[in-house]
Amino acid sequence: MAKAIHTMIRVLNEEKSVDFYKRAFGLDIADRLDFDDFTLVYMSNDEAPFEVELTVNKGRTEPYDHGDAYGHFAVVVGDVDAEHARFKAAGFTPKDVKEFHRDGTLLAKFFFIDDPDGYAIEVLQKHGRFK
Repeated sequence: MAKAIHTMIRVLNEEKSVDFYKRAFGLDIADRLDFDDFTLVYMSNDEAPFEVELTVNKGRTEPYDHGDAYGHFAVVVGDVDAEHARFKAAGFTPKDVKEFHRDGTLLAKFFFIDDPDGYAIEVLQKHGRFK
């Protein structure tokens, strides 16, 4: 059976992206592999073994075009309202907290935030299937 281990995104500015993922999600650099044409930065924390892989293509000056294929990746937190407030206090610009209901039952409470390269990240309240 397969096990998900990381997601990879291409970033323009390594320092800016590492700072964002550290301050927003508590991710630290788990490994950094430098090659002639690119650098791979693996970020994670003790909450889960899943990693975010930042790929920095050296010499790239133009922002990446996400096209219409990229959606988002998601993280789960214990208190989505507190995280939303913390993000705002840190100078980030999270979108409004939303709730999804079905037949009067809360399915999900969440907000989205974009990283420095415009990748959408969903921040979900631990609840139901989101553990």
